[in-house]
Amino acid sequence: MDVLPPPPPRPPGWGDPIAETLELAGARCALTRGFTFAGAWSLAFPAPRRLKIHAVIEGFTWLVIQEIGKPLLLEAGDVVVFAGDRRYVLASDPDLPPVEALPLLKATTGSFHHTGAQGVREVMALGGHIELDAAGKDLLLGALPPVMHMRASTAEAPATCWLLNQAFREMREGRSGASFVVDHLARLLFVQVLRTYLAEANTSPAGVLRALADAQIAPALRLMHGDPSRPWTLAELARAAAMSRTSFAHRFKAVAGVPPVTYLYNWRMRLARHSLWRDDTPVAALASSLGYASESAFSNAFKRTTGMAPRHYRHAIRASGVQERPGDHGGPVL
Repeated sequence: MDVLPPPPPRPPGWGDPIAETLELAGARCALTRGFTFAGAWSLAFPAPRRLKIHAVIEGFTWLVIQEIGKPLLLEAGDVVVFAGDRRYVLASDPDLPPVEALPLLKATTGSFHHTGAQGVREVMALGGHIELDAAGKDLLLGALPPVMHMRASTAEAPATCWLLNQAFREMREGRSGASFVVDHLARLLFVQVLRTYLAEANTSPAGVLRALADAQIAPALRLMHGDPSRPWTLAELARAAAMSRTSFAHRFKAVAGVPPVTYLYNWRMRLARHSLWRDDTPVAALASSLGYASESAFSNAFKRTTGMAPRHYRHAIRASGVQERPGDHGGPVL
């Protein structure tokens, strides 16, 4: 009888639902552009087609996103993450007619752009984006609101201000390893924004992020994420949450949008898609690691979810091409 190789070790932090969510979504953050402004100015940006991150270090700017609410005032220390499917404007005054930013950025050498009188700086800001892997977009992208605004008055503000200033300094000075440092600072910045959003997520729609933010069902989530191969029962999960089975089932569905058993099944399928794309674990070993008694049982479940057998999915997702990197759209990174 052939001995199956063990599945690859789970990364540090696996079992932490938020860390796992970011890992499975393939969240990669980049701060790609520094801005300084002076006087009256207004720049219109095309839809970046990915999550956009913008942070203000000094002064203030107005953010106007096409077809999304009123203009948003961003003050020093504020960070905003928003969907990249619409045009947006950054301005000193939302009523000013904007100038197209793309030609100006194309004419800018280096990673900094200045608008206004030379030698005068009233506003400092950083712009970047968040990439999500194709296999993880359904996990995170659909769960986020159109705009997440972390204000400088939040509890995370001191750490955020340090991250912003450090990132700006690294980008400005261009020291050895600066791009590596800035990429990691950007990831920390996104986590800070996400933490702030989750802390205020009680009124957000039912789904993965609201479930992660719910203290009552958090112990049960940690069990399922920590050992997804185990056939968790409603009684075990309710006991971990110190609730009756009826109360737990009602609470879980209210915040997660699905019953606990369905959540566990969906999570297993997400782990499967991630593994099939990222590593070469044999399908039989993957099936066992996710709690399936046989490869055929796992394959049938996977096909019901994705419409493809695991091996076909692995081939298709890898053949779909490398994820877009900065600059793939042509022209400068916004």
